Amino acid sequence: MQADEGIARPRNRDNMVGDRMKAKTIKQVLRKLVDDWAASIEDERVRQIVKDNAIVTGGAIASMLLREPVNDYDIYFRTREAVLAVATYYVGRFKGQVAGSEAREISVRAEEDRIRIVVKSAGIAKEGGTNKPYEYFETRADGEATQYVSEVMQDPGAIEDTYEQTEGAALETKDADKPKYRPVFLSTNAITLSHKIQLVLRFYGEPDEIHKNYDYIHCTNYWTAWDDHLELRKEALTALLSRELVYVGSKYPVCSMFRLRKFIKRGWSVNAGQLLKIAMQISALDLTNIETLQDQLTGVDCAYFCEVISKLKDKDPEKVNVAYLVEIINRMF
Repeated sequence: MQADEGIARPRNRDNMVGDRMKAKTIKQVLRKLVDDWAASIEDERVRQIVKDNAIVTGGAIASMLLREPVNDYDIYFRTREAVLAVATYYVGRFKGQVAGSEAREISVRAEEDRIRIVVKSAGIAKEGGTNKPYEYFETRADGEATQYVSEVMQDPGAIEDTYEQTEGAALETKDADKPKYRPVFLSTNAITLSHKIQLVLRFYGEPDEIHKNYDYIHCTNYWTAWDDHLELRKEALTALLSRELVYVGSKYPVCSMFRLRKFIKRGWSVNAGQLLKIAMQISALDLTNIETLQDQLTGVDCAYFCEVISKLKDKDPEKVNVAYLVEIINRMF
């Protein structure tokens, strides 16, 4: 088995063949997806930037290892310049899809340490004014998650057939009358495209740098577009097999806390040390600052929390009135 496959060394020859083919299959699926998406980009410069900088990581690879449907593919970029180019391109595309006054409120802001999408007043923008809540793969029914890593590794053909028949068909038929990979949802931190792609803008860099700000270890497997390399981390596979949450830190510990609730509901376990790590990161935040609170809540039950932020700004545009926040939460949840 080649060392660059990034998989823990197997115990026997049969498993070695299965492991190697499995990695090859996942790489084929991700390469086909990214090539198809890149081909839809009309700007040749941006298309090449994507090919040279895209990183697929997060829950998608975990879902594939568990032979579950992928909710979406999180794509990051390794340079600031790539994030700025991709964000500018898709904000321009989105503005071309919406009414004039709404389009004028959307812009890309290059700040010292990040690239941010600014949507005045609302904070988010979405196609058609609707948004389907994100469903993490860990929350799916037990019947859809019975094939664990050790079994799937020994049956590499099954996942290839599954993704050819179901994922491919879904991409071809969903919104068949609308452009493929069009931007459908904008937030401060990310751009969601149709056909299951989410472009993450909040942080960038090489995979190891990105994962310094990730939350749970089981989502840290990754694939890189420029060299077609798949890295399956031993620690991530171990966490998947045991369904144990291991917190490695995040820029969004409040979001991680909400994710924790969903994982536990589906039978994942977490020890007290991981909870303490989340608590320590949250304690370092000033959640009485509305901008900080809004940033932390972006992507978490958006429909509810955008309304919460809106009401807080009506009351006090600078600081969070905690008593008023409690009153709003009790009223809405």
